[in-house]
Amino acid sequence: MTVPTTAPAPSAPAWPGADLVVEVRDVHKRFGPVPALSNLTMLVPKGRITVLLGPNGAGKTTAIRVVTGALAPDRGHVRTFGSDPDRFGEEVRRRCGVVSAKPALYDRLSGWDNLQYSAELYGLGRNAVRPIREAAGRFGILEALDQQVGGYSTGMKTRLALARSVLHDPELLLFDEPTSGLDPESSRAVLDLIREMTADGHTVIMCTHLLIEAEGLADQIIVLDGGTDLLHGSQEELVRRYWPHDLVRFDATDRSALIDALRDLGGVLGVGVDGHGVEAQVDTVERVPDLVDGLVARGLRVTKVEPHQPTLEDLYFAVRRERRTLPDRADLPPPPLPTPPPRTT
Repeated sequence: MTVPTTAPAPSAPAWPGADLVVEVRDVHKRFGPVPALSNLTMLVPKGRITVLLGPNGAGKTTAIRVVTGALAPDRGHVRTFGSDPDRFGEEVRRRCGVVSAKPALYDRLSGWDNLQYSAELYGLGRNAVRPIREAAGRFGILEALDQQVGGYSTGMKTRLALARSVLHDPELLLFDEPTSGLDPESSRAVLDLIREMTADGHTVIMCTHLLIEAEGLADQIIVLDGGTDLLHGSQEELVRRYWPHDLVRFDATDRSALIDALRDLGGVLGVGVDGHGVEAQVDTVERVPDLVDGLVARGLRVTKVEPHQPTLEDLYFAVRRERRTLPDRADLPPPPLPTPPPRTT
C-alpha cells in the first residue's frame, strides 16, 4: 500500500474573520491520575458542523462537557458564546442542545411529559404544544408521545432525546454519538437534520467513532487521541496534507511487470501495492492516458485504471499510524485550522 506523506509541521491555529462559537485552547483535565484532556485546542466557527473523531476514551465526551461548563478544566482557556462556561454555565447551557451518549429520560413518564418537563426548564412554559409537536415530528415519534418511555425501544429513546435537544431552538447543538441505537434509515434522517439545522445558521459539534457518519458531513474534522487534538481541517484539506499527489490504482494480468513498468514511466512519483491492486502516486491525474499507453506499449494487459481519492478511513488510520511515532503532544505546537469552504444549500 502507498504510504502517505507525513503531514507538514503544523503552525499556530488561526481562523481569520471567523465568528467563533466555541474557543478551547490548551485545556487539560484529569480524573485522579488519569488524563482525560491534554493540551486540547478546539475552535468551532458559527454555522458549521465540527466532528470530533477518535476511539473510545479519546476525550470526545469530556471535551463536550467542558464546552457546556458541566466540567471545569484543570487549566486552559474555554469560551462558549464568548463566556466562561465554568462561571456562566446556566446562561451557556440555555443556548445549547445536548444529546449524551446515554441520555437520561424519565421511564415512568410518557414521551409527552418528558418533553413538557424539558420545555418548562427551557422557559417555554406549560403550554409549549407547538414546539413539542414540531420537535417530535422531526424525529418521527409524534404518534408515540402518549406511551410510557419505559416501553420505548433504544432507538425510540434516542429519538426522544434528540427531540428534547431541539425544543428551544438552541444556537449550539452538541451530539455525542447521536445515531447510537438507530436503524440505518433513522440514522440518515438524523444526519440530514444536522445539515438542515446548520444551513439555518445553527452550529453543531458531533462526536462519533463511525467514520462513515463524518464522511461528507463535517465542515471541520478534529481527530482526538488520548485527550489531545491531533489534526484539524476539512476532509479535503487533511487528505491533501497526507497525500499531496494524485493517486491512481492500476492492475494487470502480470502485476510484477506492471510495478516495474510504472516505476520507469514519467510522472510516477511512487508505487505501492494494497488489497485493491497497484497504487501509483502521479504528478497529475491528467497523465493517466499517457501511462496507459506506456503500459500497453510494454506488452502489458491492463485490467484496471481507477483514480483513487483517499477516504476518511484512510486518513484516520494514517493519522493514528503517525501518532505512534510522534513525541508527546505537549511538545508540539497546535495544528492549523484552515478556513472551511463556503456552505452550499
